[in-house]
Amino acid sequence: MPSRTGRKMDGSGGHGRLKAHYSGDILITSLDSATTFDKLCEEVREMCHLHQGHLLTLKWVDSEGDPCTVSSQMEAFRLSCQHKD
Repeated sequence: MPSRTGRKMDGSGGHGRLKAHYSGDILITSLDSATTFDKLCEEVREMCHLHQGHLLTLKWVDSEGDPCTVSSQMEAFRLSCQHKD
């Protein structure tokens, strides 16, 4: 999946899996690790059939099972660095 020009989540060129829980459904897609935060938001809106202006709250579940909000490109970059193999 191509990414927009801008800062990227990491430069490794790998892929990751995005699993979204929305409206009782579980939606899964593959993301390039170079995907920007804006592109990530766009992908989630597409998956969930939301209009462009729809506000999103993106969260990930940490190793202790706690939901953590992802609110910026920098936070997404930090998370991708933490979860590299």
